[in-house]
Parts: sequence; C-alpha cells; structure tokens
Amino acid sequence: MKTGKVNRRDFFRWSATAGVGSLLFPNVSASTVSGSSGSSKAEEYPVRILGRTGLEVPVLSMGVMRADNSNVVRAAYNAGLTFFDTAHGYQGGRNEEMLGRFFSDKPRDSFQLATKGKFDYPLSEHFEEEFTALLDLSLKRLQTDHVEIFYIHAIERTEIITDGRVVRLLKKFREDGKIRYIGVSSHANKPEMIDAAISAEIYDVFLLSYNFKLENLRETDEAIERGVAAGLGFVAMKTMTGGVEDAGGKKKINARACLKWVWQNKNIATVIPGFSNFTEFDECLAAVRQPELTAAEKEYLALLCGRELLYCQQCGKCRDACAEHLPIPDMMRAYMYAYGYRNAGLARETLLELNLPQNACSSCGKNCRVKCTSGFDVASKIAAITPVMHVPDVFLT
Repeated sequence: MKTGKVNRRDFFRWSATAGVGSLLFPNVSASTVSGSSGSSKAEEYPVRILGRTGLEVPVLSMGVMRADNSNVVRAAYNAGLTFFDTAHGYQGGRNEEMLGRFFSDKPRDSFQLATKGKFDYPLSEHFEEEFTALLDLSLKRLQTDHVEIFYIHAIERTEIITDGRVVRLLKKFREDGKIRYIGVSSHANKPEMIDAAISAEIYDVFLLSYNFKLENLRETDEAIERGVAAGLGFVAMKTMTGGVEDAGGKKKINARACLKWVWQNKNIATVIPGFSNFTEFDECLAAVRQPELTAAEKEYLALLCGRELLYCQQCGKCRDACAEHLPIPDMMRAYMYAYGYRNAGLARETLLELNLPQNACSSCGKNCRVKCTSGFDVASKIAAITPVMHVPDVFLT
C-alpha cells in the first residue's frame, strides 16, 4: 500500500489555538483540532489508485451528505483529506452550496469533488435537457466548472446503466469538460450492477454499499474483482451498517472496526463515511492512523454478524411479496437514516422522493405478508418512519 504526503498543515496546529477551538466547538476533541498529537508535520495516509482514473486518493475520504457545518469540512480538508462526495439532492441542494462556498478560495488541485444526479426511468421525452440542467446547477452550486466524478445516482436496474440515451449524455458531459470521470452508485443487486457497468464500457468509478454485514459478500467481491480487471475504481459507502449496533438504534457501532474491515479489501480505493461532527471524524482518523484490525475488533464484528442491525440488504425480495408493491428497501434506508443516523430530515428527503401513497400499508395493516431475509419487522418499521413525511422541515434535523 502506498503512502502519500499531504501538503497542508493540520487544522489549528498550535496547542493554544487548540484550546480556543475546544471552547468554540464543544464537540471538538484535541486530536481533531491540533492534528497529529500536536505535531506541525503534515499527516501521511495510505493512498490507493482509483481504477483507470489514475486518481490517487487517501483510503479515507469524506461523505458530505449529512454534514451541515463547514467547520467539519474544514477539519477534514486541513487534516489531509482530499476527496469529498456529495449529491445534487442532499439537503435540497444546500450541501453542494456549502461545499462550493468552502472551496471557493482553495486551489482547485488541492481537492477532488464527486457529485451525483437522479432521474426518473423510463426516461422522459426531455431527459437530456433536464439532466443537463441538473448537472449545470450542481456545478453552479459547487462554484466550479467541473467535478472529478459524476455518478448516476442510486441505480437499481441494470438496463439504466446500459441505456443508450444515458450513455450518450454521460459521454457528452465528459467531452464538454464538465466531468472528468463517469460513475454509477448503487445500493442494490451489486454484482449485477457491476457487471452491467463493465459491459457498458464507459464507467470509470462504482460507488457501492459495502460492509461486514453483506449477505452476498462473496458474489460482490467476485464482481469487484471483475470490475478492477476491467479498469473500474471502487468507492465504499454505508460501511457502518447504519451507524448503530442494535436494531433499536440506541448504541453506536464501533466505527473504527467497520472502516478497518473495509480496508482489508485492497480493491476498495477509498471509503466515504458520513461523519457530521468532530467526534465522529476523530473516530475515522483514529482508524486510518492504525488501519489493521485487532483481534478484539474481529471478534466484535463476528458477534454482530448474527445480530439484526438497521442495515437493509437492499435485495428487493420484499417488493414482490408486498401487496402494494411499495419500495420497501428505500423505506428501510429512510428508517436507518432516522433511527441510526439520527437525521430525520434526510429520512424525510428520501421518502418524499418515492412518491408514496398517502396511507402506505392501508390495505394490509398488521397482516403484512413480507418476510424480510434480514429479520426486519417491515410493517412496524414502515409505521414508524412514514409519519416523518408530514413533519414540517423546521422541526427536522
């Protein structure tokens, strides 16, 4: 594994400034604020090559989705992280705007940006102009003329990846210089999705949910191997299985162990944990500074493998069993955002994109026919999460 030097000084490097920072930001620990044990030397992180893009990225990057405080982005940037992931729809566009403001006075070669865009399928008559307008708005928000990676977002069907109109437009984005590399993100059916991306021959990066709880881990790893052989670079998300180690969402998971487990796979170039405060960022930094799994961490993860967590496998088997054919995997993801991430706003945003009926589950009530392979009580989780759609934004975090 290579190690790359980061040519920026640590955030608030002097101890005196670290003390002030702790007063201004109560959640900031000394290690985050002062850098590596108060040293003025720039940190070194393991780096990997992101497939045929040739981009050299630290194994730890930042998923900005939940962050609404630019000081957390600043801490990550000044600690040496260079790769930042967002999306057009995060926080109603405010996430991209925050990044744009933060990076507006930073050298463009000192950071790399990835964003994502969704579209309806089957494609509308005006798909090309609508999706072009989406990307253009993202670039405007980010205050840049290009992003390193642009993903088609949360894809669940292989035919979308290979659709001729989608492929042609993505190629045009690249030819116009708006994006450097083309990506696809997916939570579901990952082996099939990866193979579709390989066959399309235009995708450079694949962003996938990847963690120790995957039931089809062997098949996913084999597909990743095929992707790497074809030149794809892989980025991992949802590495912490919802952020908690119990189905009730009451106890935080050991983030260090989760990240270290992912880094065992040399085919994963980087991970994008969604830390949104300084305490969470400290956990990520502690992991990357000592990235080898300890015996205790291995035992901890092994114990969790047989326990119901909040992470939905996104296998989609529940859809056919549901009398109303609800998008249950997406609803379970919203449940995870609310009860694992403690982010009801993100849960609401996810649910509203689904165009759900007013009274989901009204025809079945307690007689739900869905038998989740992960053991989820689907009916109770739907009953617990759907009310968030009707809560005004002002009351959500």
